[in-house]
Amino acid sequence: MNIIIIESRPSDQPDLRMLFLKERQKTFAWKDAASFHPDDFDKETEGETILVALCDNRLVGFISIWLPDNFIHHLFVDSAYQNLGIGGKLLEKAIEKTGLPVSLKCLELNTKAVAFYTGKGFTEKAKGGEGEESYILFELDQKV
Repeated sequence: MNIIIIESRPSDQPDLRMLFLKERQKTFAWKDAASFHPDDFDKETEGETILVALCDNRLVGFISIWLPDNFIHHLFVDSAYQNLGIGGKLLEKAIEKTGLPVSLKCLELNTKAVAFYTGKGFTEKAKGGEGEESYILFELDQKV
């Protein structure tokens, strides 16, 4: 499997919108799936740098970064391609772009993502929100 990570191109937008929609509906199963829409991607990532993972020219994941704060806003990998190291590759490429430290927020109910980030060396810096919106503020200050 040949995975490459590149900056997103305008032609990636339709695939990014659908991946974002599909994976949010699966990941955040406790929320109403009808509350997610394809155009959420455009609103949620406005002004962010987006890197995409391509497997044999098929878009299979992305990471979005708010560069002024070295903040990772979104990281999603198509469920059919998870557990293949793609999320780690996206994270590594993002860190090449931002430098360290880098931070992100992760909903506590998203236990798979919490395990992923802690496994990559992120440490908990704070907690916030409440109920279904409770989150952990993670920071990474050393190479993954």
